Amino acid sequence: MTPKLKVLIAGTGFAAQGHADAFRAAGAEIVGIVGRTAGVVSEVAGKLAIPYSGTSWQEALNACQPDIVSIATPGGAHYEPIKQAIAAGCHVFSDKPLTASGETAVELYQLAQQNNVKTAYAASFRYAPSVLHARQLVAAGAIGEPTEIECISHFNLERDIPFGWSHRQEDGGGRLNNNFTHTLSIVTSVVGDKIVSIIGDVRDDLGKAPIVEGVHNFATRRNFIPKDITDPALTWGQSNVEWSYTVMAKVLSPLADKPVSVLFKHGGLVPRFHEDHIVFYGKQGAIYIKGHYGSGQLYLWGEDKQWQEIALPQSIADAVPNVDGETEQCWHYLAREFVKDISGETVEPYPTFREGSQYQQLIDLIRNNENWTDVSHLS
Repeated sequence: MTPKLKVLIAGTGFAAQGHADAFRAAGAEIVGIVGRTAGVVSEVAGKLAIPYSGTSWQEALNACQPDIVSIATPGGAHYEPIKQAIAAGCHVFSDKPLTASGETAVELYQLAQQNNVKTAYAASFRYAPSVLHARQLVAAGAIGEPTEIECISHFNLERDIPFGWSHRQEDGGGRLNNNFTHTLSIVTSVVGDKIVSIIGDVRDDLGKAPIVEGVHNFATRRNFIPKDITDPALTWGQSNVEWSYTVMAKVLSPLADKPVSVLFKHGGLVPRFHEDHIVFYGKQGAIYIKGHYGSGQLYLWGEDKQWQEIALPQSIADAVPNVDGETEQCWHYLAREFVKDISGETVEPYPTFREGSQYQQLIDLIRNNENWTDVSHLS
């Protein structure tokens, strides 16, 4: 019997548990977990029945001898653990963002290539069932030649969420790192991954957030919002990264003669009125998917000039991992593909550090782009 691939997890929060569950479902063995705080990592290891726990990444690599490392910490803490894992010959599964800068992300991509290790980059909502369905429909010509895509989301995040890594650019925070990466991955998986031009505007419309002790899990941070936000005893941290953005891109597609125009619009702190959505427009029709990551119902506008709700094909439904949660389903899907690939099975292309490094370079460009045209002189 072929021995199970051994996985070492970095991180102790929501993503760490999700990664552990995903790799176990894919047939791998979780041999260890590493976190910053001894008490927390020991507690999580016990809860998840993981035999090894510790606070030193290098010691864990030496002790566990993993085949795969799974990086489930904030993006600012990815660079060194990934670099050490690659040097140890481990395959690497990393949540997004890959790192906090395009320069370090490119370095890790090149190191992985040089050391001949496989990588996976978890901009994974491209595996939402309706996105897979859209990809199938577009490839079959259901909307004709694709011309335009729009990705619209408004999260209405609470301004008083405790200060943490998501507020800090150097820690991998910002909505480009944690929203745009998913929608860009969705777009490129459906129409093609050759991005030829991009421009964007970002806005930090938060300013500050309360500093609260005891927040260890990104998924439960809302539970720690102070009851009295006017309490003079509160201390505050200053945000230095975007909470809203507007990005426009052009993507070459093998299905189109001209570049496909793409709009990515995200408001992190503003309420939605209409549903968040993703729409693929073509010369002969359009596909509308509910949800900011395309995880809702799919509708097709075709020859009858009416929006029609289209059922999910059984082949796609059968491939959806049987777990609760959209994020968890997508992690399971990607981990399954990654394990199969490492084991020598043939799989469809999945996002790797190639995409992770490319996306991080694009984010750097968007944040620094001042390419506005002054039209104030026009009447």
